[in-house]
Amino acid sequence: MDDRTRAQIHSELALLSGEQLIGMNRRLEWLQTARPDQLPPEDYFVWMLMGGRGSGKTRAGAEDVWWPSFIQPQRIAVVGPTNNDVRKTCFEGESGLLARIPKELVVNYNRTSLELKTSTVDGGESLYFGYSAEEAERLRGPQHHRAWCDELGAWGKAGPDLWDNLLFGLRLGELPTIVVTTTPRTTPLIRTILADPSTVVSRATTYDNSAHLPASVLRKFKEKYEGTRLGRQELLAELLDEVTGAIWADEMLIHVDQVPENLSRIVVAVDPSGAGGGEESADEIGIVVVGVIDCGDDADEYYVLADRTVKGGPSAWGRAAVNAYEDFEADRMVAEVNFGGAMVESVIRTVDPEVSYKSVRASRGKVVRAEPVAALYEQGRVKHVKGLEKLEQQMMLMTNDGYVGDGSPDRVDALVWAITDLMGKRKRKETNLALREGKQNNEFARI
Repeated sequence: MDDRTRAQIHSELALLSGEQLIGMNRRLEWLQTARPDQLPPEDYFVWMLMGGRGSGKTRAGAEDVWWPSFIQPQRIAVVGPTNNDVRKTCFEGESGLLARIPKELVVNYNRTSLELKTSTVDGGESLYFGYSAEEAERLRGPQHHRAWCDELGAWGKAGPDLWDNLLFGLRLGELPTIVVTTTPRTTPLIRTILADPSTVVSRATTYDNSAHLPASVLRKFKEKYEGTRLGRQELLAELLDEVTGAIWADEMLIHVDQVPENLSRIVVAVDPSGAGGGEESADEIGIVVVGVIDCGDDADEYYVLADRTVKGGPSAWGRAAVNAYEDFEADRMVAEVNFGGAMVESVIRTVDPEVSYKSVRASRGKVVRAEPVAALYEQGRVKHVKGLEKLEQQMMLMTNDGYVGDGSPDRVDALVWAITDLMGKRKRKETNLALREGKQNNEFARI
């Protein structure tokens, strides 16, 4: 920038009011520090920024929507997986709207209704409205100038309907736009948006934002996830192709913020692969907690409450399993004994002799055991609390030909044992029968 240009800018800034100057300075600060991938393209309808964890995509989304709404009055839709996500990340997060919009410009913020009102450069007002992917119908009527869609890969089954309703209401102004900030997930909605020629894609890895992340965290990420499918997706922002023949798919996962209080039973399942190893055993021991609401025939609802999987020897996984049993006030602990026999029960009893314990032995292959459980997911009868990414990653790698990931699917095995126990013998038979009939119908359809 030459001296004449600098002088011109300073003379123009001197004519701005206090609020106008504050807004302009905040914008200039961002333009000077942002990476190219964090800045929007010149011409777009949908800008999809696919970024790894901590890559700065949230700040890019907030910056992209607040500046145009400062220049002139606008109505902006802010959409996330849940109301809690919208509130904690998009509005109140460290890189969210309230952190990026100068406080002098904030007229009012209602954190309950998720509505934000800000002043504009010409003295008008812009309005931001928060929406949850769990309430797709709320977007059926409202109109907006632009939208910010956060973590679109976690919108679940309602995602396509929500997206359609958003598009129908994006009809204010001459150039409505959408910015999408998401960790890449291979969902039908993301595939559809990427296939649209009007979509412009940017990518950012976790390491691109290393200047703003603790060195110890980056080092841990590299040690634990570099070279894995999970690392490629969550750190390098790669959109991974679905595994051929996968039993589970992303769209089958339903996430909830709260679990009902009327769970009928809770089971802790343990998959102690290599249970005889020492304290520094390389094996992870799958420990998963699942509850059920008994709603009658063919209507039970299952909630995956926690993944307490640990790495270590018997004393480590035995204590972790009993802690999970006590924390969730479980009714039973189920443990596979193919690899440990009586030793598995001995480990549990050593920690707590009063645990209600049941041994299970695998007489069928992993895929055969998993199929009835996957059928429940297809029916929408299994829901996950958040924070089960490692378990869900293993689920996506379980195929009709077996597990295609690294190591053993210890978390999935524990999940399957827990839900199988909660299903009960009669319901397992009914589910298996329905599964076989479904396969036969598919075979007939191909003839």
